[in-house]
Amino acid sequence: MALKHATGLMLAGSAAMALAMPASADNHAGGCDRQCLIDLADSYAAALVADNPSSLTWAEGAVVMENLETITAGTGAFETITGEGNDSYAIHVADPVSQQVGLLTMMAEGDAPVLVGIRLQVDDSGAISEAEHLIARDLSEAQVSNLQAPRAQLLKPVPDGWADSRARMIWLGESYYDALDNNNSLHSRMADDCVRHENGFQTARNSFSRPGMMFDDNEFAYLGGLGCAAQMDTNMWEYIDTIANRRVEIADPVTGLVWGVSHFHHDMAEDETKLVGVPWFESRDMSRFSPFDMPAIHIYKVWGGAIHEIEALGIVMPYQSPHSFAQD
Repeated sequence: MALKHATGLMLAGSAAMALAMPASADNHAGGCDRQCLIDLADSYAAALVADNPSSLTWAEGAVVMENLETITAGTGAFETITGEGNDSYAIHVADPVSQQVGLLTMMAEGDAPVLVGIRLQVDDSGAISEAEHLIARDLSEAQVSNLQAPRAQLLKPVPDGWADSRARMIWLGESYYDALDNNNSLHSRMADDCVRHENGFQTARNSFSRPGMMFDDNEFAYLGGLGCAAQMDTNMWEYIDTIANRRVEIADPVTGLVWGVSHFHHDMAEDETKLVGVPWFESRDMSRFSPFDMPAIHIYKVWGGAIHEIEALGIVMPYQSPHSFAQD
């Protein structure tokens, strides 16, 4: 699974030519343009709230999946979502090339706020051929407080001089999983300022000192303060068994956002995992964890050839759960 060093990959024949292409060379003939895809995602979210799938145009044989289960349009989130939640939190990732759009947004199920990830694929006529939902429930007050509005950096357009080609954006999104899987940041390129949020929690470049956590009490008080790349090089993610069903197909040429979907397996076969270069701690105690899976969405902010921001949604599922829209 391991890749060659990133530099070698970038220089390899036709890949180098693809990466050198300017962002403006990524075109799609016909179909739904960027604004059309964004509008479609918003209409889909509104249809969930209204429990009105008939307001959308569906392709014949359209597939709808939610939290790994195949459902029909009108069931699942169409029945459970009751409101928009905090409508100021919405991140769109629209890609006219793949004719897909992702939307990460806050919604409501009764009185409970939920974080919802929606991916839509449209066919040549603009009808929805695939719809995929991941819904993170049971959010704490601390999580919800961090999900009031997207981080400003995520939504800012990337200036032309710093924009990457679509091929480069897709590669960076894919490479993150390789770096994570191999505990080696050199398989990707993450900027020094890279910050990651997961389900509202800031899990990279957070303060080293957290309420109730001292250096000699919890190793994550230190690990959580490291940047995205530095964390990987401590071996802290060694407990990840495999990262399967990786689908990185959506890249927004305006905002530099990349949408990745994957399925993490954690067999938790080891009671402890070794750490590298972490003060006071040589290992992490993993014995209290049972095996589990985590289907996830990662949104990467890419500019200047590197990942600068990561916004993620993940849900805990039984170990070895079937994959959504499996491609392996």
